[in-house]
Amino acid sequence: MVEQNSNEILDGTDQGDVAFLVVGDPFCATTHSDLMLRAARDRGVQTKVIHNASIMNACAACGLQLYQFGQTVSIPFFEPNWRPDSFYDKIKTNIECGFHTLCLLDIKVKEQSTENLLKGLKIFEP
Repeated sequence: MVEQNSNEILDGTDQGDVAFLVVGDPFCATTHSDLMLRAARDRGVQTKVIHNASIMNACAACGLQLYQFGQTVSIPFFEPNWRPDSFYDKIKTNIECGFHTLCLLDIKVKEQSTENLLKGLKIFEP
């Protein structure tokens, strides 16, 4: 939603307060940083960030040094007709450089099937 409809979130800022809530660290995703910067810089909106715990905090709390991490990768949930492999090269590069790799695993929780999405049906399945 955020990647495709960020302007809808920003459009409400001229009518009142707008909150954007995320799970984990609000700045781990570039989309979230972009949203805040565009609100403040382009629209003059006063912003406030309330930091939260994240998986990166948890890694550091376990004794892993964040300086020793390479690029974080997202591994999507494989579908019968969709098995992307773009994350393999990043993991390989991290290994070759002697870095840790944090893999964010996509999970399925009550989402629209591709078929329902294409038909415009708001049916969410396990």
